[in-house]
Amino acid sequence: MKHHQSKNFKAAWGKLLVYCKKYWPLMILAIIASSLGTVFTLIGPDKLSEMTDLITEGIMTGIDMDAIAKIGFTLIAFYAASACLSLFQGLVMAQVTQKTTNRLRHDISVKINRLPMWYYNRTTTGDILSRITNDVDTVGQSLNQSVGNLVHAVTLLIGSLIMMLITNVTMTITAILSTLIGFGLMMTIMGHSQKYFAAQQKHLGEINGHIEEIYTGHTVVKAYNDEAAAKSTFDKMNRDLRESGFKAQCLSGLMMPLMSFIGNFGYVAVCIVGAMLTMNDKISFGVIVAFMMYIRFFTQPLSQLAQAAQSLQSAAAAGERVFEFLEAEEMPDESGKPSMPQPVSGYVEFDHVRFGYEDSDKIVIKDFSAKARPGQKIAIVGPTGAGKTTLINLLMRFHELQGGEIRIDGTPTGAVKREDIHAQFCMVLQDTWLFEGTVRENLIYCTKNVSDEKMRQACKAVGLDHFIRTLPHGYDTVLNDQVNLSQGQKQQLTIARAMIADKPMLILDEATSSVDTRTELLIQNAMDELMKNRTSFVIAHRLSTIKNADLILVMKDGDIIESGTHRQLLEKGGFYADLYNSQFDAA
Repeated sequence: MKHHQSKNFKAAWGKLLVYCKKYWPLMILAIIASSLGTVFTLIGPDKLSEMTDLITEGIMTGIDMDAIAKIGFTLIAFYAASACLSLFQGLVMAQVTQKTTNRLRHDISVKINRLPMWYYNRTTTGDILSRITNDVDTVGQSLNQSVGNLVHAVTLLIGSLIMMLITNVTMTITAILSTLIGFGLMMTIMGHSQKYFAAQQKHLGEINGHIEEIYTGHTVVKAYNDEAAAKSTFDKMNRDLRESGFKAQCLSGLMMPLMSFIGNFGYVAVCIVGAMLTMNDKISFGVIVAFMMYIRFFTQPLSQLAQAAQSLQSAAAAGERVFEFLEAEEMPDESGKPSMPQPVSGYVEFDHVRFGYEDSDKIVIKDFSAKARPGQKIAIVGPTGAGKTTLINLLMRFHELQGGEIRIDGTPTGAVKREDIHAQFCMVLQDTWLFEGTVRENLIYCTKNVSDEKMRQACKAVGLDHFIRTLPHGYDTVLNDQVNLSQGQKQQLTIARAMIADKPMLILDEATSSVDTRTELLIQNAMDELMKNRTSFVIAHRLSTIKNADLILVMKDGDIIESGTHRQLLEKGGFYADLYNSQFDAA
């Protein structure tokens, strides 16, 4: 387990360093600045030793104030230079951090559009949001704080060791032996705490996913009185996050008091050995003063390394989640594929289509074949789970086929770019979706050069124009929590959006399921007008809405079991007739 955690730690930081390679010159500049600043700081104790010796000798013969002033001004210059270089290093690392996090979020945003639909079916929205926000922020903060602290600590550690060896070997050995135990304890704590930092980031993603899910479905939660169960699930996740966070922070928190004790122990050891050497005239009093500072410089990096290790561990856990998302399997690159031949008439062929979802062995569409001629209204009906919506998703190339072909005007959909396939359809789904923005922006979504007249005509056709004009700012009213639309009004708006898009083919998936009977008739007339000269695919459970379809495909268990017009299927007295008549059994 320790080997696995260590491997993940190195892999995550290795990927991050490769990812930041374009910023390496800035990082190297910051490292040089930090190192030079530390060197200037390290020269200080040596100068203080000279000043102490001058004062000690001067007590007997007279103090040389000119020499002391010269040393004092030299110290001020060194410390001022060290402060300026540290400031410069901080500014440079802040720039590197912000550029890196900006690029990470940009790449995640691009990645979201390249991932296949099945990825989102098995990953919660909250978990993805947690990677974009919490994990990227953690990486950025660690990069900003840890790299500078790490360079400063290492330089200070090595520099102070060299200066101590130059000053006195015996005192140096004393200092090293007194602090050696600190290194061992620090490495032990680091080895145990890494797994808790990884668990902390994982539990944070899980709790974000749960909150997003419960908040989005809060109406259902209240309707079924499930608040207690939802709270219980949240409390369990919160406890897991608290426990992993407590263990991670508790173990890392041990480092500071431990290093403080080691540092104080070093002071005592240096004072005792130094006093003995002074009494034997082996060293001067100034050497003890210098070593009092050097021992602080030697133990201080241990505390900084402990803090940097804590931050690096947290960042490694976060970085692992970020790069796991960035390295997820993408949809194949289609930049080399040709564009869809224009114009598109809307002749669609399903040729022995076979499909099963990526995370399941079950075949949903077994052997589907059908033809839709330009301008035809094709209705797809069947019981829940028959594969109706899946078929539409395959037509839109939201999923890839496992067998057979779908052709539009004789061109296989897999032979052209996905964007070109999407551009041939306008969709109205059962689940409506409106973006925060004005009514106008939602209506003309992704459709360019739409005139106000065309927009109003579409809204009139679906019976929405009067309602929109009663809003505070009409078509420029911003849709948010303060403007409440009914589910039916949202669906009317999405139908008007499809009419404005004016694409060669149309897909309606239970488009009138959330409207009343009177509005449904109004919309149905508008849809009939919209479907003229367009190949239309309609999924409907209310079979009365597809009586005028040119062709009805009856699906069951992924296969077409019947096809024909409404009249033909009723006369046949088969599965469709049973479905249709069952809607009136209660009456």
